[in-house]
Amino acid sequence: MAQLTAVSVTSAATTVTAAAVSASDTIAQADVGTNGALLIVINGGGGSITVTLSDPGKTALGNVGTTTPQTIPAGADRWFRVSPGHVDPSTGFATVTYSGTTSVTYKLVRA
Repeated sequence: MAQLTAVSVTSAATTVTAAAVSASDTIAQADVGTNGALLIVINGGGGSITVTLSDPGKTALGNVGTTTPQTIPAGADRWFRVSPGHVDPSTGFATVTYSGTTSVTYKLVRA
């Protein structure tokens, strides 16, 4: 598990460099903040992958929230909005998992 690094985009042109993912990554609550963050996952691999943002929420009965994996076809990218609700209050991190990591990179910007 690795912690993803976020970049703040300013009024000046900002370079956001893609970095490799691991099978399970975290995003710090400080990077999500109150406005959320934008995560782009770039699949440079030869097959589709799925990306899942964990839902640490609990129902009134204490059941864990439902997550829905999102598919990214080979050679494509997808944007994800990481909201403050994705952050687990007990750990202070949001968790992102990937079904494959070969040639998969990300960019993370604070909203």
